[in-house]
Amino acid sequence: MTSREPVQLRRSTLGDDVYETLKNLVLEHILAPGDRINIDALARELAVSPTPVREALARLEADGLVRKRPLAGYTVSPLLTRDEFFQMFEMRLLLECAGSRFAAERASAEHRAAITAEAATPVPPETGTPEGWHAAFTALDARFHDLVADASGNPLLREGLYRLHVHLHLHRRYFPYAQTGTTSDEHQRVARAIAAGDPDQAEAAMREHLVRARERHLPAFD
Repeated sequence: MTSREPVQLRRSTLGDDVYETLKNLVLEHILAPGDRINIDALARELAVSPTPVREALARLEADGLVRKRPLAGYTVSPLLTRDEFFQMFEMRLLLECAGSRFAAERASAEHRAAITAEAATPVPPETGTPEGWHAAFTALDARFHDLVADASGNPLLREGLYRLHVHLHLHRRYFPYAQTGTTSDEHQRVARAIAAGDPDQAEAAMREHLVRARERHLPAFD
């Protein structure tokens, strides 16, 4: 593992802080897909004992971001293959289209307002490091999709989508960020349909968004 600047841990709960730090290292490919993870080295780098590192890795394993193998320890999960990527989007199309329909039917006024506000949040300007901007845009995208899933009123659907999105986020460094404005427009169409209580239009808008998003990612496999 290459040397890096010390990471300052600021969250009030150490276990959560270590988990979020390691998750960001994985998502930014600082701990790259396929890398073997040295628990003791990470503990020294973060100035903590190995215990919270192991606990964080167990959570990341549940998320699907790392894998544990007998006698080999933890490694970062590999990127999806092209076939696995299509399978992931098949699941997203099933779950998120239904979730958008449910949200249009079931969402509270507060949920509708939150979804509308999130869809209208501007994409952060491309300043600072590319990694920081990628992370900010991905967080914005993830919040929107999670709000829609939450508004569906189905916690199991929301949990399943979270796990699918984790795999997509591993690919985010290859996303064509010139098309973030298109993503924002598509989110706003979904949000308007949910705000209007139109389940057919909400489902159709989410389907169109996901199909187009899948196409935007495909060049990464060329």
